[in-house]
Amino acid sequence: MTDMKQSPYPIYVAGGFKTTVHPLDVISPNTQQCVYKTFTSGADDYETAVTAACAVRQAMQDLPVYERFRILNEIAQGILANRGELAVIMAREAGKPLKTANGEIERAAQTFLTAAEEAKRLPGEVLSIDWHRSGAHKDAIVSYFPVGVAAAITPFNFPLNLVAHKIAPAIAAGCPIVVKPASKTPITALFLAKIIDSTGLPKGALSVLPMDRDIGNRLVTDPRFSLLSFTGSAENGWKMKQQAGKKKVLLELGGNAGLIIDKNADVSIAATKAVSGGFSYAGQSCIHTQRIYVEESVFDLFVSHFLEVMNKLVIGDPEHPDTDFSAMIAEHHALRIESWVREAVAGGATLLAGGTRRGNLYAPTVLTGTDPAMKVCALEAFAPVVVIERFTDFKAAVEAINASEFGLQAGVFTFDSRKIHYAFQNLHVGGVIVNDVPTFRADHMPYGGIKDSGLGREGPKYAIREMLEPKILVSDHSLDW
Repeated sequence: MTDMKQSPYPIYVAGGFKTTVHPLDVISPNTQQCVYKTFTSGADDYETAVTAACAVRQAMQDLPVYERFRILNEIAQGILANRGELAVIMAREAGKPLKTANGEIERAAQTFLTAAEEAKRLPGEVLSIDWHRSGAHKDAIVSYFPVGVAAAITPFNFPLNLVAHKIAPAIAAGCPIVVKPASKTPITALFLAKIIDSTGLPKGALSVLPMDRDIGNRLVTDPRFSLLSFTGSAENGWKMKQQAGKKKVLLELGGNAGLIIDKNADVSIAATKAVSGGFSYAGQSCIHTQRIYVEESVFDLFVSHFLEVMNKLVIGDPEHPDTDFSAMIAEHHALRIESWVREAVAGGATLLAGGTRRGNLYAPTVLTGTDPAMKVCALEAFAPVVVIERFTDFKAAVEAINASEFGLQAGVFTFDSRKIHYAFQNLHVGGVIVNDVPTFRADHMPYGGIKDSGLGREGPKYAIREMLEPKILVSDHSLDW
């Protein structure tokens, strides 16, 4: 692979790499220095990409399953073969500690492998039509066809795996795709494009285009796209849906995930997992463990364990192999959460740990005694802040989690099967995780939320379904003889 730190890295337009007249500097969150150089696409690059995607639509539909399977497998192997370089890229451009980056690399490879398997299981069915006398002598088959050209917009926080969750299902379904990676973390996606380019995917089936906001908005409004898949903030996602016209829209948006610790939970394990869920990648995840509700009889024990584990986090350079926690992606994000925490403390909350900032490094922070209306509770923190509160009634804890505009995932630590059933039936979220944190995600599971947290589901099997349209063939056998 090219040494991207030494020379500007080209963008990927319709199956070819090229430079443009619009340079883009990629700044390290850790050092505030330029670590990579690439380019943003111009209007002509955008048009070339979309035109090529439309032109290759039939070729992608006709691509045999064994070829889709081969391509997806080769991408997965390419990711693993280049894991060392990919981890360093993510550490430099995203500030992601190497430990976390390596985990994401394994997950991204698994995402492509899962899509490869699901390409062999595309849906189809045989229907009997004679449920009414008008259907006598008739039967039918239902086949599923690629919806068309897809547009994808991805965020900075998982610069490899969330790009994989757009590209892998598209290839499996037979949809050409144009991807806009986050402008703060484009190099990981362009490195992935280099891996994909070597697999023989039809030229034009993929473009990876860093874009400014004006050109990027064309992905939303351009009627040549049949589907838009967006991962990002709720504010931007729902606005895009309004602007998207007739295309299908998939939205994976924000959350302020809640976690319940019941009195019969293994408190030590729960606290250890909760620290990981709260502070992994500085809390910059839509399923970051933000609100923790602990049964009163184990509250003090849980907080003690939680703070003990949290204080062992190694804070520092993301390229150091021992680092657990590093800077946020940009200083304005750190300034925002600093103001939220100050507001909470001024309103009567107690600061148990953290609350300090140095540049865009915001310390792991724990609050208690908050009011549900405070921003740290009501909004998506997307930052290393955790709120821990007491409860005495399990149903009230469920109601507290539900008292949110978001509904992505929730977690429950308990060994009481009745409470597990109650939580699953009554939590207003897309997923309930038992005896683990809501930050858990297996990449093949249906993933997504309700309310302001999104629309549709990701996970290769479920995203592929969104990228297909059913078509029915009805045959009248009375005319055969």
